[in-house]
Parts: sequence; C-alpha cells; structure tokens
Amino acid sequence: MFKVGLTGGIGSGKSKVADMLGTWGAAIVDTDVIAHDLTAPGGAAIEPIRQAFGPDVIAENGALDRPAMRELAFHSPEARKRLESILHPMIGAETEARARVAQGCYVVFVVPLLVESGKWHKRLDRVCVVDCDPDTQVARVQARSGLTREAIERIMSAQASREARLALADDVIVNGRETSLEALEQSVRALHDSWCAQAQQNPTLSEQTLR
Repeated sequence: MFKVGLTGGIGSGKSKVADMLGTWGAAIVDTDVIAHDLTAPGGAAIEPIRQAFGPDVIAENGALDRPAMRELAFHSPEARKRLESILHPMIGAETEARARVAQGCYVVFVVPLLVESGKWHKRLDRVCVVDCDPDTQVARVQARSGLTREAIERIMSAQASREARLALADDVIVNGRETSLEALEQSVRALHDSWCAQAQQNPTLSEQTLR
C-alpha cells in the first residue's frame, strides 16, 4: 500500500487529522495507540516494565503509571533508554502486524517521533507534518491534560524541533490557534484526495519492511 507518515509535535492535532483521514477511507496505524495498548492493564509490556523498574511505575489498575514513568525517564537518561529498549521493539512488531492487515485507499502511520527515529522517512512515500506554534501546543496540552507548562515544555524539548520536522516534510497541514475546523478539514481533504490519486498511480512505491 501507499504509505504516508503523519507526525507533529505534542498538541499539534495529529490525532484529529488521523481521525479525518480514517473517516474518509485511509487505514490508520497509530504508534501512540499501540503504545497505550501495550501499557494498558494486561498489556504485553507491563511485566517487562515491572521487572525493569519495579512496582512503583505500575498503577493500581495494572496499567503503566505514566506520570511516574515520565518523571523517572526525564530525570534519568538511562531509565529512558531502558524503557525504549522494552517498548520500541514491541511497538515495531505490532505496527508491522497491523500494517499487514490494513485495508484502505492508503495507509497512514501516525508516528510522533518520526523525525527523531532517523529511519521512518526512508520507509514512506510521503511525510506529512501537522504544524502549529509552540504556544498553541502548550495551551492545547494544558487544556486536555492539566500538565504544567514546565512539564509540557520538557516533553517538547525531548522532541524534534519544529524546524527539523518541517525540513523533512513533503506535505504540511497548518493547524494553528486561528485555524478553524472547516479550514483544517479542507486542507486535510485536499491532501487525502491527492494521496488517493498517488496511491492509485503508484500502489507499491515503498516496498521496504517496517522493521
């Protein structure tokens, strides 16, 4: 299938864009959703994480205690690398499994750390960045999560810069503070139609494995 990578900083609106594309017929493989599934109660990553970090990072319901793990990872690069060594292979395997059974006019891989990986863009036919200014990112994340500005900015500092994402983009969707839902839908729909046309002309442009 024709492969589109969808990325953007925290609070940029990637999920909203992915939902629109899915409604219009694209297959969506979201690595954030996969990560949440793996760290939900009974998820495949829970026991390895418990063994690596102890019970303090597991919530009472059996899921990953995300705030506790976030604090540990931000203060300890070693802990962050250990967590990534557990999660990344599992996410990669599940991403590949879901991609194999995906059905749609093309497949969208929603990858928050697409730029940071250094590998994803080579496996894709198009890279699309959902873009907005940093202040808008902070405001949106605060509204939905209640995190402090400091905590959000720490997350943003661990992600690729806005400039680095835009430098890698084939397509850009502007979703700033002043962007209306109607304007966003128009932008996304235009790209969807373009990708559908490209997928029909070149259905197997990218044949590389997702591993």
